[in-house]
Amino acid sequence: MRRRVAALVAVTVLLLVVALPVLATKPEGAGKDTSPITLNGTVELTTDADGRETYTLADGGKTYTLEAGPAWFFGDHYPLKPYLGKQVTIEGEAAAGSTDVEVVSVDGTRLREAGKPPWAGGWRAVGAAHPGWSQAKADRMQAKFGDCFPPGQCKDKPAKDHPGEPDESEAPD
Repeated sequence: MRRRVAALVAVTVLLLVVALPVLATKPEGAGKDTSPITLNGTVELTTDADGRETYTLADGGKTYTLEAGPAWFFGDHYPLKPYLGKQVTIEGEAAAGSTDVEVVSVDGTRLREAGKPPWAGGWRAVGAAHPGWSQAKADRMQAKFGDCFPPGQCKDKPAKDHPGEPDESEAPD
């Protein structure tokens, strides 16, 4: 019996020794730590072979790619567009060793409020501008949930429509 317990303890310890380092490791590209970065230079625009526009800025012998949110969300009103060809100071965040910069401000002007970005929330929150939106999806959601999404979040129904809940006239004193 003691041998079984000792063997079980040994196997458990071995599994922990092997598994913990693997479980503690972040997948590549996930949750990279970013650091503040300040860049000075002229904002340029390049277009790749597929016609995608990329905003860049050269500083200190490196060319940085500037990001201010998804192009599909902004359309012709991309936040960096007014700065094209202008000498600016960019405040942003970049992962260690990366030249991709998430722009926070240009010449001291914040590009958006802190917190959840307006394009977050998927196609239901953003609507037709989102690349994942389709009329068919919107129609299915409407048929299934009406104007109440997420389910259970609609507060305009009277309390008596919810089984088990008293309405205001039945509330205890």
